[in-house]
Amino acid sequence: MGLLLIGLLAVTRSADPPSPPAGPIGVYFSPKGGGTDAIVRELGQAESSIRIQAYSFTSAPIAKAILDAQKRGVRVAAVLDKSNRTDKYSAATFLKNEGCDVRIDAKHAIAHNKIMIIDEKVILTGSFNFTKAAEECNAENLLVIRDHPELVEKYLANFRLHQEHAEPYQGPSGAAAVEEKADDAPQTKFVGSRNSAVYHYATCAAVGRISKDNLVEYDAVPSGKRLHAGCPE
Repeated sequence: MGLLLIGLLAVTRSADPPSPPAGPIGVYFSPKGGGTDAIVRELGQAESSIRIQAYSFTSAPIAKAILDAQKRGVRVAAVLDKSNRTDKYSAATFLKNEGCDVRIDAKHAIAHNKIMIIDEKVILTGSFNFTKAAEECNAENLLVIRDHPELVEKYLANFRLHQEHAEPYQGPSGAAAVEEKADDAPQTKFVGSRNSAVYHYATCAAVGRISKDNLVEYDAVPSGKRLHAGCPE
């Protein structure tokens, strides 16, 4: 398998411009390594189905590409982590309002998969969350895998397993669901406390312990603050 990967991997490094993979397997490294563009490109070629497993899903370009596919008649099903029930920046409500099948997997401490299965032929996977931060701020990796039907079957079986015990998404907890327009698809944001030296991703469970009076929102990683140690990616 190691020799196969050496022969087939189409590697896109952070400093290189993103390009479609030349072989059955492509890999992208962030920050700014073209992972988001690669995902959007693959979604743009979807013909029949898109299956998504995600912890954090707040990327506007990816959400719009999924919506465009859904409008072409592509069936979209998403299994997301339970943090998306209360995350006002999540794409869960956006996708649900557009008619996609969105479910919440609350059976685990964290549903931390980052997977897309397109047309039961292409697998997208790796550490890359479907977020702006994964593209611009974090050190991540994304694999685009084609021509491995036996691997697709394993990923499909795993998706169905989690889909079966996941619950249909009903909308944000404690707030009315607000229908989003494509141009207003949610952006990744960061939050923190005025009196703290740390910041959090908006999906971090610890955010709920910050009082409304001290809660501060940031559009980018705040200067002089460090990421909260318990904050998942």
